[in-house]
Amino acid sequence: MTMTTATTVLTARALLLDMDGTLVNSDVVVERCWRGWADRHGLDGDEVMKVVHGRQGYASMAVLLPDRPMEQNHADNARMLAEETADMEGVVAIPGAPEFLASLAGVPHALVTSADVALSNGRMAAAGLELPDVRVTAESVGASKPDPEGFLKGAAELGIAPEDCVVFEDSGAGIAAGRAAGMRVVGIGPRAAFHRPDVVVRDLTEVRVETVGDGTVRLHIG
Repeated sequence: MTMTTATTVLTARALLLDMDGTLVNSDVVVERCWRGWADRHGLDGDEVMKVVHGRQGYASMAVLLPDRPMEQNHADNARMLAEETADMEGVVAIPGAPEFLASLAGVPHALVTSADVALSNGRMAAAGLELPDVRVTAESVGASKPDPEGFLKGAAELGIAPEDCVVFEDSGAGIAAGRAAGMRVVGIGPRAAFHRPDVVVRDLTEVRVETVGDGTVRLHIG
């Protein structure tokens, strides 16, 4: 799928927002941490980077080291989260993210991220972004994206039916999770274009939020 050129209008009652790659560009940190992990385990860094975006760390490890006991993945994931939380160098906002979040005042929305509380708080702060009031983090779910649990939980906490929610995502795992939740998906950035979301934009400068009096939101995309 190519980047959209004509404007698409989607109508929704709530928005569910991924963090990394969608609101925050943390790619430099993710690359540093995961390429180091790949080296320690004798894995090809490029192949590892194809897997890790959008998933919780333990789930990525389970894909990459299928024979390793899951308890080792969880322990290793805790170390990785601490490493990533300590490294905010190069973390910046996705273009348009501050304005996009400001335009959501009064609009039901939630952050749905594979990061834990400490990492999501740290990265949003490093990028200078306000945290949404409703947040679904790694601690909140039993299954990582591409499982739809996080998005379904976000919709439930907002009190909005899944079919009335629009997901904003950049990764294959996240886009699959949004689709599995029965939601429409706006893909953000070049990574998203490979995973067939409903519409793709370069960044959040290409999204305009219009509130309608009956509680619905029109998203002008493109």
